Amino acid sequence: MVRLSSLRPQGARFRVAGAVATALTLSSASAMAADADTDANGLEEIVVTARMREEKLIEVPISTTVLSSTEIADARVNNVADFVARSPNVSIVEAQNIGSSFMTIRGISQVRNGEPPVATVVDGVEIVNAAQFTQELVDIQQIEVLRGPQGAIYGRNASGGAIVITTKQPTNDFTGKVTAGGGNGDEKTMDGSLSGPIIADKLLFRVSARYVDRAGYIENISVGKPVDPYRDQSYRSLLKWLIDDGTTLDLRVNVDRVRDGANNYVYQAAILGPDGKSLAPGPFPFDFSPAGLNANRTDIPYTQRFLGYNSRNIEEVSAKLDHKFDFGTLTYIPSFNKIEEFLSTKQFPYTAGLSRNTLLGPVDGTSTQYSLVNAWSQELRLASPSNQKLQWLVGGYYLHTNRFISTSTGQDLGYALIPLEKSPAFGSATNPTLSWDADDNTNKAFAIFGNSSYDITDKLEAAVALRYDQDKRQQRVSRQQTGGAPGAINDVTFSKTQPKASLRYNVDDSLSVYGSWGVGFRSGQFNQNGTGAAAAQIGLPGVSDVLPAEETRTTEIGMKGEWLDRRLRVDASVFQTRQTNAPYFVFVGAITAQILVAIDRVDLRGGEFSVTGNLAPGLDAYIGYGYTHSEIKRYALTSADVGHRAPYVPNETVDAGLQYKFAISSALRMVARADYQRLGRQYWDPENSTARDPVNLTSGRLGLETLDGHWSLMGTINNATNRRYNAEWVGGGFAELAPPRNWVIEASYRF
Repeated sequence: MVRLSSLRPQGARFRVAGAVATALTLSSASAMAADADTDANGLEEIVVTARMREEKLIEVPISTTVLSSTEIADARVNNVADFVARSPNVSIVEAQNIGSSFMTIRGISQVRNGEPPVATVVDGVEIVNAAQFTQELVDIQQIEVLRGPQGAIYGRNASGGAIVITTKQPTNDFTGKVTAGGGNGDEKTMDGSLSGPIIADKLLFRVSARYVDRAGYIENISVGKPVDPYRDQSYRSLLKWLIDDGTTLDLRVNVDRVRDGANNYVYQAAILGPDGKSLAPGPFPFDFSPAGLNANRTDIPYTQRFLGYNSRNIEEVSAKLDHKFDFGTLTYIPSFNKIEEFLSTKQFPYTAGLSRNTLLGPVDGTSTQYSLVNAWSQELRLASPSNQKLQWLVGGYYLHTNRFISTSTGQDLGYALIPLEKSPAFGSATNPTLSWDADDNTNKAFAIFGNSSYDITDKLEAAVALRYDQDKRQQRVSRQQTGGAPGAINDVTFSKTQPKASLRYNVDDSLSVYGSWGVGFRSGQFNQNGTGAAAAQIGLPGVSDVLPAEETRTTEIGMKGEWLDRRLRVDASVFQTRQTNAPYFVFVGAITAQILVAIDRVDLRGGEFSVTGNLAPGLDAYIGYGYTHSEIKRYALTSADVGHRAPYVPNETVDAGLQYKFAISSALRMVARADYQRLGRQYWDPENSTARDPVNLTSGRLGLETLDGHWSLMGTINNATNRRYNAEWVGGGFAELAPPRNWVIEASYRF
């Protein structure tokens, strides 16, 4: 199936009206037998778990994008960026290293070293660390992207929304799948799954794995190798024990291993010499003019003397116990997560040469960062049956996290970089450590929550939810740290009550309208120790050793409709949000510190609209549009930025596509698909110093598959027009290129 999505403000409304009219006309003209990927009434009926219980999508008063297993397979959704590209008013920047990603949802953004603006839940288990978010998607049944504050249900860090992912479940049928392929960048891929009974009706299993190995797309001209190699090995396993008619126990074990490039930035201000690789001679080889620093500038080659390196290992174990009583279902979910990540790189991506001094001081060196996170969580909840007028859920949650993180800079003497983890190397003769920042952190968080909905009439539902979160954090600073207060112990507690209320009215069986109001909360965190005092000495206001917690207050109204025997599905909403203490990352050169500061207040308003249509047997289309207007209302650090647009917020997103499946023989059919994505104009800093122009991307798929679903051969191309643009631009002129055109051909067999 496919969904519909493009629109610009003003004139766009007329194009959208035409698209909807076309969909209605074509759908009416095609009231024949549905394609094999739709049921007898048209598009697939979608059931979601957005409110921690199964409900029809049309009945949930939340702006939601849902990708079913059919869509996930048809669109080749293998990673986070793939489903974000199909979610209006949602965007993501993937840069620096595999554990760093910066998601923006309705203008609420994630920043470097910060917490995410969404809660991500996989099979009922919440992802507790942002570094886990960019895992490969393996064996996925459904993805739900919920927009608007979801903290009343999902807790802290759900100030912008939530992502609910459901993996495929085992059954009594023995099934399997294997896919293998290759593409440009010397890419090799393979994935597979196996599922079935160990003891029929009692003990079931499902295992899956994915392997991706790619040399890379973008070359470093000094080294003669790509800067962006990538290798991922993912393993997922699920054991389901049907203990009795009312009791089920699931045990999950997941492992992920990634090796790739890191810090693939160029520095736009650096002036290169005659060889085009090394920093130009002279005391000040930099150009800080607007011509030199431009978010649309993509002409600078990668020239670092050695390639950045990144590794990330994730190990997850979780269980889920469900027991049904007459009065409700009790669910208990314990989980353990271990995330270890390391990256090393040139300190500044200037040149192919060694460090040297300029009027700015030393202009090159080495840098490393290491983090180790262990997290234990437990959740207990009790939910009423769904077949009653009053539905309710109550529960509690506890999370204990230990995190060690170290960051270093070193002198580049022409030898190999030392991979520092828990100790510096101040006296090294080959790569002496120049600065060392490290601390151990302990987080203890708990929450109590409840929600209920009541059918006032057959058509009108009222729902309320309330959650209280408390997050206690302790930072223990390394005694070897070169700044701040070595050996210091700091404590802080963040807490918030998050309410949400909604009304939903079913106009008829095919149309519902709703309104909601809710509060979101994103926990604060520690900055590098000593940052606040150092900033005060140079007269910088608004900088502290502690980033305060964020709060959002959002009002939303929307509608959902399904018409023409469910051949046309429409979802539309508008919202207004007041965001307090929006986090933003800055590098303060005067005190050599990477810090998170709070933009005191940002106002956001906008909306999204999506249409999905089954236009004819085998022919599906989708179009979705999101618009966000952001405005900084108060900013203590730089008051001159008041009135500017918020950073990392595209003013619009568009996603659209068309897919056609048609038989070419009694056993074979062809699949043709085209997708389009637009990211609107976007600023990267509160100063609005430079904006990236709108980015238009196209992708496509073409292939053959058997009508019985056993075999397929598919080719996929992304960024088909080879659009050259920056994935990220960091204040001061650091830019990372987005991937160029890439393609892959894969063959699959299912049994």
